[in-house]
Amino acid sequence: MIGIILLDTHFPRLEGDVGNPQSYSFPVLFEKVKGAIPSRVVRERDVSLIAPFIQAARVLERRGAKAVTTSCGFLALWQREMAASVKVPVFSSSLIQVPWAYQIMGRKGKIGVFTADETSLTMAHFEGVGAADIPIVIRGMKPGSEFYKVYIENSEKIDVPKIEKEVVQEVLLLMKRNPDISALVLECANMPVFIKSIREVIRVPIFDILTLAQFISSSVVR
Repeated sequence: MIGIILLDTHFPRLEGDVGNPQSYSFPVLFEKVKGAIPSRVVRERDVSLIAPFIQAARVLERRGAKAVTTSCGFLALWQREMAASVKVPVFSSSLIQVPWAYQIMGRKGKIGVFTADETSLTMAHFEGVGAADIPIVIRGMKPGSEFYKVYIENSEKIDVPKIEKEVVQEVLLLMKRNPDISALVLECANMPVFIKSIREVIRVPIFDILTLAQFISSSVVR
């Protein structure tokens, strides 16, 4: 059973989203951090949220979670603090897979990182998960896009086809401008909703929070 710390959001949790139980082939537990809206985590990097995220991890551990993750890849920034606070494994972000992807691809080329907000993703996030020395190239969704309005600005309304088109366009631009990308990591834990369309347009391995959760589940659940 995997415990998932949720941000305080209003947008729909579609199948494939980290916050939808139907996204998993195993049982999950949810614990929401009130007041942790996306902008406070992504853009503001509000350090006052560290304590409530740690508390949420401890609550999930007490509820029986065998491992704990989060619903936002930007929490890589506090991976070490959260992991040190509980006895079960904590994987705060899909970015933990960046060094792994680079190794299994023979340390060739670069690892592409596709993020919800390119300007807010810093080297400190990669340092938090031990990925600071990996050659990476980053591209993210733009302010004003439908994706940004929903997943960063926390809109309750969602135009799925429009977001899907935006995501595919940005991924294609990332790959076109960086033909030496050997693998792609989706930072945003909402992006697996659109994974089918992404896989249809690129041919490199893709890692996201669900691929990581599946791996961790297989390692901790008997």
